[in-house]
Amino acid sequence: MRVFGFVFFLAGALLAAVDVSQAQKQYGPGVSDTEIKIGQNAPFSGPGSSYGFQYRVMAAYLDALNARGGVNGRRILLIQKDDGYSPPKTAEVIRQLVENEDVLAIVGSFGTPTNAAIQKYLNLKKVPHLLIQSGASRWNDPEHFPWTTPYSPFYVGEGRAIGHFLLEEYGGKKIGALYQADDVGRDFMKGLREGLKAEAPTMIVKEANYQATDPTIDSQIVALKSAATDIVFLAAQNRFAAQAIRKIAELGWKPQIISTSIANSVKEVLVPAGEAASTGLISTTSYKTPSDPALRSDAGVQEYLSFLSKAFPGHDPDDIAAIRGFSVMEAAAEILRRCGDNLTRENVLKQATNLRGLRLSLLMEGVTIQTAPGDYSAIRQIQLIRFDGEKWVKLRELIDDE
Repeated sequence: MRVFGFVFFLAGALLAAVDVSQAQKQYGPGVSDTEIKIGQNAPFSGPGSSYGFQYRVMAAYLDALNARGGVNGRRILLIQKDDGYSPPKTAEVIRQLVENEDVLAIVGSFGTPTNAAIQKYLNLKKVPHLLIQSGASRWNDPEHFPWTTPYSPFYVGEGRAIGHFLLEEYGGKKIGALYQADDVGRDFMKGLREGLKAEAPTMIVKEANYQATDPTIDSQIVALKSAATDIVFLAAQNRFAAQAIRKIAELGWKPQIISTSIANSVKEVLVPAGEAASTGLISTTSYKTPSDPALRSDAGVQEYLSFLSKAFPGHDPDDIAAIRGFSVMEAAAEILRRCGDNLTRENVLKQATNLRGLRLSLLMEGVTIQTAPGDYSAIRQIQLIRFDGEKWVKLRELIDDE
């Protein structure tokens, strides 16, 4: 009897241990002991395709991470679906990811109009909609859309910083603005006016906009030149910013060009526009310049350079698309790491909205992720930079939009 009693006691203890072990692991859709499944829409085709390389980098980052054991022993499976930068297609592929692929979360999805097309759906489904690749201020609305979180500096804040700079350095000069006719352009213009303060009505003498599907913006640039503007403010995506810079040069016109952070890729904007035509252009960033010799001992930069040389040999390390892709997935992996074995959608959101003070490898010194439950804004510091014909150089110290 004693033997049987001991056996029953031991069996009970083992069952209890298993129950405790299982209780500690809480999984949402797309999660197992070995895998975490996430998804995203990506612009591999269509008018936003010049941003597609950023998404190839994201996938490569996770491949490298998985080769080292993944996160907490689980590989991260990223399912990417091309939406052609078309909101109806975005809605379609996101439904597929949520309802057919059972992803845990949508991470790093691209574009303002495309994310706007899925925001309400993902919030109704209570699916984390994280690290959006758009700086529209609408993503910081925890009261109405608690499942949606931004990543990029807000366009309004960036426009405001540029406005302050122009007021100080170019007070009284005439500004012509070209902007995308959606929330992207409207946010940038709102910020620009706020930064220029009372001078905005007199300094902004001409505005022109375009649709993302337009073939060219040549006529808009001619209109800005006809208004005798001294400064051209481009709140335009890569292809249109490159067209604008090139057209300005063709016209023999020499205004000061300001291109926002959404179009400051050397590879995708400045080289196609012509490096000579782009020399002197001003923009903003929150990232280090990985090729800077002063960063040779920077561990984060060295990790990135090692990754890039293996995944994309010969690629320009200062390419903003590569930098952003690496950084977004570094943040995503950290969110999942903090979840531990509680990989429910609720806990993923909790971790994503409590990142205050998080430092990423390629963010500038002094720039950290700042998400908090009541304020989802992530990156709040930017720096003005100028293109010297070969690379970006610092123009001003960090500006904090708080």
